[in-house]
Amino acid sequence: MLYPPIQNFIGGQFVPASSTRTLPVISPLDGQSLSTVPMSDRTDLDRAVTAATTAFASWSRTPIKERVQVFFRYKTLLENNLQELARLCSEENGKTIGESIAEIEKCIELTEFACSLPQLVTGEILEVSRGVECRTEHVPLGVVASIVPFNFPSMVPNWTIPNAIALGNCMILKPSEKVPLSSGRLAELLKEAGLPDGVFNIVHGDVEMVEAICDHPSIEAVSFVGSTKVAKIVYQRATSNYKRCLALGGAKNHLMVMPDAIPGMTAQNVSASMSGCAGQRCMAASAMVAVGEVDHIIRSIVDEARKIIPGENLGAVINRESKDRIEKYISEAEAQGAKVLLDGRGATVKGKENGTYVGPTVIDHVKPDMAVAREEIFGPVISIMRTKTVDEALAIENQSPYGNAASVFTQNGGVARYIMDRASAGMVGVNVGVPVPREPFSFGGWNESKFGVGDITGKSSIEFWTKLKKSTIKWNPEAGINWMS
Repeated sequence: MLYPPIQNFIGGQFVPASSTRTLPVISPLDGQSLSTVPMSDRTDLDRAVTAATTAFASWSRTPIKERVQVFFRYKTLLENNLQELARLCSEENGKTIGESIAEIEKCIELTEFACSLPQLVTGEILEVSRGVECRTEHVPLGVVASIVPFNFPSMVPNWTIPNAIALGNCMILKPSEKVPLSSGRLAELLKEAGLPDGVFNIVHGDVEMVEAICDHPSIEAVSFVGSTKVAKIVYQRATSNYKRCLALGGAKNHLMVMPDAIPGMTAQNVSASMSGCAGQRCMAASAMVAVGEVDHIIRSIVDEARKIIPGENLGAVINRESKDRIEKYISEAEAQGAKVLLDGRGATVKGKENGTYVGPTVIDHVKPDMAVAREEIFGPVISIMRTKTVDEALAIENQSPYGNAASVFTQNGGVARYIMDRASAGMVGVNVGVPVPREPFSFGGWNESKFGVGDITGKSSIEFWTKLKKSTIKWNPEAGINWMS
């Protein structure tokens, strides 16, 4: 193994799990054994909750201006350790180094936003009657939990860590068992930045740990990022136990390409969107709706996609199971009459034959009822459907149960506005293949891409991670009494 066996992080220390059950951690890049990760049980979660509860008494009373000083230092540590964190991310997830560097840079931006929170949670005060004032303040919830997926080992944890903790909560993180290494390094950097012991804890595990988090009576809120199927289960289970829950699910993002789109820019954006992070992101373009005569643009997309080479500028998918599932989607679409313009099945990388790679794949003449057009593939595959009108394209997009992102490629502002107004998605782009908002704007989809109220990042996250206390104050008895006092 390249790294020692992984341990939980509780009360500021790495500690062994109570359970002896473990899973191997395998690099998708080359099949190398990286480590083993423990499948913790409810005893481990109880220990983490106890540590977090103890720390909350002091941390929640620390002024927010002091709390964010930790994240100023944490930001600097992320910058100083960027290359190491990127390498770790690449090893356990399969991303390219360039994509991994971009992920850590996004972590830095997320942390920068958390440092601005003192200016955003000042509360309000108003004299509502002579001598009587009302005021509001944001109060932390207590012990909260964040359950994160494999596709962004550092970024998705940092969607929640800086904001939730800077706002005064104490956190338990449950990383994906497929990529547990990055979170441990983040814990070390947070401690080095001066975060008090117990404020941030990591408990590794599988479905048993997810269920335990949803059930634990001392956990006040749960955030989740993963598939829609699991997001629904987590949301139902957590809320049935009277917790706040924000659960982000899967996606099927549609790019609508008009005949007047600029071919070169469109081709570059579409191919990058469908293949970035090997297509393993909920904002990847996996469905394209070609409106009218756009064959010249499709040819450009194929030409651009041919430049994407597994092992060079295209990373691996997470494991053999994912590779097999993605390739099955391609084969089924082909058998149903779709035309594979660029075939990524059977991809291998010389010297890394045990890696799990799928090459960029472009499938044309896909029908909307095919599985490859409806379901989240989570691989570097784009399915092209053909329509004659904008309204037909919108009908296909609107019929999807998901609602993370939608984009239009056009030079016509009226068409762009028409689609922006009617697309059933929480994040919309114009001539942008991956319309992820930058801080302070928040990340979050609609429909079956999100369960719960609010968004997970940006200003909207403040409402999720705090509760509002309202105070009415009167000191001067000479003001008398009226209906407002």
